[in-house]
Amino acid sequence: MITALTSNAMIAPNYWVDPKSGNPYLLTVQYPEETVKTMADLRQIPLRGPKIQQPTFLDSVVTMIHISAPTEVDHYQLARVMDVYVAPKKEDLGTITGQIEEIIRKTQLPEGVRVKLRGSVQGMRASFKSFGIGLILSVVLVYLILVAQFASWTDPFIILLAVPPGLAGVLLFLLVTNTTLNVMSLMGLVMMVGIVVSNSILIVEFARHLHKEGKSVKEAVATASRQRLRPVLMTSLATLLGLIPLALGIEAGSEAYAPLARAIIGGLLVSVVVTVYLVPAAYLLVHRKEESAEVTA
Repeated sequence: MITALTSNAMIAPNYWVDPKSGNPYLLTVQYPEETVKTMADLRQIPLRGPKIQQPTFLDSVVTMIHISAPTEVDHYQLARVMDVYVAPKKEDLGTITGQIEEIIRKTQLPEGVRVKLRGSVQGMRASFKSFGIGLILSVVLVYLILVAQFASWTDPFIILLAVPPGLAGVLLFLLVTNTTLNVMSLMGLVMMVGIVVSNSILIVEFARHLHKEGKSVKEAVATASRQRLRPVLMTSLATLLGLIPLALGIEAGSEAYAPLARAIIGGLLVSVVVTVYLVPAAYLLVHRKEESAEVTA
């Protein structure tokens, strides 16, 4: 029966080796599809045995009845499953996932039945988790490196104050441009953090240098902000202008990298404006108290 209907490939595979190329080819035998179309054709399949001279037909040894049975039985990790496939057309995966979870939450499931999202959803959540952990570790690592470089616990914290405005700028720009938060935009977020931290370091490091030369904290901060404004603007504007064509996604294939460029642009637009005010102000508030304590002592 198996040979007649689905070939002998699973029970008795035969291979023919091409003498010229040496490639093996699987040879199978089965009935043509048009031969067995009705139940009568199925009953007339001949059966042969090693001790039987004349073949007998299938309906002489079996009784055929109609039953209802699934055409496909799936298992996942030995458990019986029923797969429901969802293919997004234009929507982003996160939106569809939220809608499916809402439907599952409102559905009364029978006892012993569980619903689990698999496929691309698992990859998306694993990527977001990895990037979240990586972003936190990168900020902590940068902070520790700055602590060792500046020999201070407060100045690195002041430098990292440029990161939250950058994060807000990324989210706001992605919302305005109707861009989803995906792997590429998260990569742009990490790159943006590095750029804004370097801009903040320029101001804090020069203010520390001027303060050590004898200038007051207020004068050192004002001078550092004024003289370091040009390098900060040049670096940021060069990055922004270079990423605009990529953010527009005009060329073929560039739409895949557009979220990365938009995340960097949004973060820099907000961070550059806020950094030149927030970081110097925080440095002045922190070190002015120390200066007052030194003068009093």
